[in-house]
Amino acid sequence: MRTILLGVAALAFSTSLAFADDVMASRYGNTTIATDPSGLVTKLYYSADGTFKGTQGGAPFSGTWKIDPPGTICLVFPQKIEGMTSPFCAPVVEHKVGDKWSAAGRSLSLVQGIQ
Repeated sequence: MRTILLGVAALAFSTSLAFADDVMASRYGNTTIATDPSGLVTKLYYSADGTFKGTQGGAPFSGTWKIDPPGTICLVFPQKIEGMTSPFCAPVVEHKVGDKWSAAGRSLSLVQGIQ
């Protein structure tokens, strides 16, 4: 029984460490909102498995993402998204829900939940 408890504790600890190093962890289950200079709003919903879904001007899209190289996120879209190349790569840093920042010519915010 002690071995099982130690194993569970080690798994929980290693999972915490994995997310502690995951610059995207705060975005899972939340919405990243990007507004380009023309006012076009894109909402992104990232998953820990390297996939994402989103909407741009109400139209849905999906794709995959990865951090490569460190400090850069690259999104791959199987379909054409206005104003985005595939892959679309931009600097990425950790943010908390409620944060607002600018990147790649867009204003961004991280809001709680799926909006």
